[in-house]
Amino acid sequence: MTEEDFEGLVLEEGPDGPVPSLRTLPPSDLPEGDVLVRVSHSGLNYKDGMILKGLGRLVRQYPHVPGIDLAGTVVTSTDERYQPGDPVLLTGWRMGESHWGGYAQLARVRGDWLVPLPQGFTTRQAMAVGTAGFTAMLAVQALEDHGLTPGSGEVLVTGASGGVGSVAVALLARLGHTVTAVTGRPENTGYLQRLGASAIIKRASLAEAPAKPLLGERWAGCVDAVGGDMLAHVLAEMRYGSSVAACGLAGGPALQTTVLPFLLRGVNLLGIDSVLCPRETRIAAWDRLTGLLSPELLDSLTTEITLNDLPRYADLILSGRVRGRAVVVLGEGGAD
Repeated sequence: MTEEDFEGLVLEEGPDGPVPSLRTLPPSDLPEGDVLVRVSHSGLNYKDGMILKGLGRLVRQYPHVPGIDLAGTVVTSTDERYQPGDPVLLTGWRMGESHWGGYAQLARVRGDWLVPLPQGFTTRQAMAVGTAGFTAMLAVQALEDHGLTPGSGEVLVTGASGGVGSVAVALLARLGHTVTAVTGRPENTGYLQRLGASAIIKRASLAEAPAKPLLGERWAGCVDAVGGDMLAHVLAEMRYGSSVAACGLAGGPALQTTVLPFLLRGVNLLGIDSVLCPRETRIAAWDRLTGLLSPELLDSLTTEITLNDLPRYADLILSGRVRGRAVVVLGEGGAD
């Protein structure tokens, strides 16, 4: 390996899906872009698991370096907003899908995609938040924009043990809401309580589509990271004028429901997209995250892994067995 070469996880197309391998690559292999970033940390998100396993046809061209988020420092830049040494982060913009992503020690990207690292966060802490936590912040803000205030009532978080759910629980609790967390893993009860959940309910109680279009009103708001039948069930239990922020599809993309929650109870179903979110909105959300999530809290929900761990962790995250956030360490020293 020369001084310029770098290590990355490369996917090649195989007969039964993508085949990952750890490789040493020259910078000339990188795609075009305005800014070259030395990546210190990336994250593992549900979408990363799908890409690593070849699900959903998210990647169309191989060889490919996955990883839908990254944090690091600028090496070179033709974008006047960024100078060598600047700490930056990137989530979304189809990076890791149509553009090589964060599972390599170098990434060349468009300056428009980058966000300056918020003051108060290290690159590791930024990726402890990552795409999942950033999405959770957008979901909470959407609920606030539609009238959710502390004291409104119970706020439900589905998929609460995962990355989006864990950060959503922590954010809502920190903002003064009464949070009920849904999980299929009772062993995570203490973990969710430490994040701020006031009550824990079993996934099985909401896992099936509702028996009737409308059930008893219960939830003042919901961050839904699951979708599918669980979302249909939750919609039937929302209180009058409340909102659900939908930001995940671990339970499938189909939604078997009726218009009755929307017409008779004025329920709002809010779609949360973090991929093409405008830059100004991103910066504001990240700045708010630094004031709501302490380093100690981020450490409590974070596991460090390496590039070598990613194929195994892809299976774990797709089966719902990754608690909180997994941060991929690419800088020297590896994971603790």
